[in-house]
Amino acid sequence: MPLAVLYSRAIAGMEAPLVTVEVHIANGLPGFTIVGLPEAEVKESKDRVRAALQNAHFEFPPRRITVNLAPADLPKESGRFDLPIALGILAATGQIPSDKLGLYEWAGELALTGELRSIRGALAMTYGAARSGRSFVLPQQNAAEASLVREAAVYPVTSLLQICAHLAGREPLQLYSLHAEKDKGAGEGEESARRYPGMEEVKGQAQAKRALEIAAAGSHSLLMVGPPGTGKSMLAARLPGILPAMTEEEALESAAMQSLGSSGFNVANWKRRPYRSPHHTASGVALVGGGSNPRPGEISLAANGVLFLDELPEFDRKVLEVLREPLESGRITISRAARQAEFPARFQLVAAMNPCLCGYLGHFSGKCRCTPDQVARYRGKISGPLLDRIDIQIEVPAPPQEDLMRQAQGESSGIIQRRVQTAYQWQLERQGRANAYLAVKDIDKYCIPDKSGENLLGQAISRLNLSARAYHRILKVARTIADLAASPGITGAHIAEAVQYRKMDRN
Repeated sequence: MPLAVLYSRAIAGMEAPLVTVEVHIANGLPGFTIVGLPEAEVKESKDRVRAALQNAHFEFPPRRITVNLAPADLPKESGRFDLPIALGILAATGQIPSDKLGLYEWAGELALTGELRSIRGALAMTYGAARSGRSFVLPQQNAAEASLVREAAVYPVTSLLQICAHLAGREPLQLYSLHAEKDKGAGEGEESARRYPGMEEVKGQAQAKRALEIAAAGSHSLLMVGPPGTGKSMLAARLPGILPAMTEEEALESAAMQSLGSSGFNVANWKRRPYRSPHHTASGVALVGGGSNPRPGEISLAANGVLFLDELPEFDRKVLEVLREPLESGRITISRAARQAEFPARFQLVAAMNPCLCGYLGHFSGKCRCTPDQVARYRGKISGPLLDRIDIQIEVPAPPQEDLMRQAQGESSGIIQRRVQTAYQWQLERQGRANAYLAVKDIDKYCIPDKSGENLLGQAISRLNLSARAYHRILKVARTIADLAASPGITGAHIAEAVQYRKMDRN
């Protein structure tokens, strides 16, 4: 039969819509045409498929070949359609049986030798294949990632010849061991979580460590202000090691995001909190995502993990402003004229900055010579609305010499993480989410201070001219402090500690 029909998947945001690959062989002048809104890398598959078939010792038909990727209005990108196109040509010319092609979905980029190379977005594609009831055949390099979808039937392959031998009934493909590999990946993820940098390595900085513990327990955003070399970056890198353990749902969401990124997902990082630290020259598109075919940006790749922005005022102001909506909603919607994509953006923001242009304002050396106008201009690079959305703002001073000279003796990340996990579990049992994500009606229900706390909060509002958003954030931080203290109510001491974490409001 001169027509073969196979199934594959495209990538549209987080979704993987079904693509029907139709290959027709007709008489006429030799030609190879791909239709169905293919992008450049899909059009280039003609040459890869031709070379792969010839090097695998198959006959490439000297006839008119038409490949239709349906639906025609869905853009198709990447080399994942190489494999179904090659199999369609072989089936349409009778070189392989076609009776089993409809039982599977196919994806893989072909090397000129006929070997298969890894693809992007395998996790999202496997979800789609599992829901359709078909098995999924994909390159061996993506099999561990695809096996994270528990209900999927995944067949890893290394070459075109291996698939043809399976379809001919000579050498059946082996079903990937989903549960064994998933449990193995989970074990590796738990082991890798223990390889996070330890909080015990940080000397001094007791207040900063306390602020990080509160931020971890309640998923609060954090800004650290201090001179160079005081340990801001060191502290930020240790935050993922004290965060609560990831749930299965969070781990799958993070893995799916990283699968869509250019680097793909490494199964060794299963259930390990992502930590992203983009350079301050990053563009707005790099940070929130975008492109003609929308891809996730740093805030989505950091989903359920930490996004660290070092040297915060050095970022372009317009770039920083795009963070305002995701910090509130936990989602980012990328709209283009032809399409729209929505990605999760529930990340924990940690930022660091110097107190002034030279960096040494307030340093015990007294070598700062910045004028008040220069300090104001430097800090003015960060807008008030963005600062208002950062829950905890602390100063990280230069540690005294005696702290640097002595051996590190602080608490380990494991001890802190256990306290954080306990406080986080109370939050889930009480309101079903972390304190940082409480809505206004939930704040009125769960974050009611006692009389002394109410009086103290009223004084703070009048003296610091706090906005309604800052008022709510103080209450949420105070609720987390109370949870860490195993206190059912919020007292004046909890409010007092929460207020002192609004450094930029006090300045």
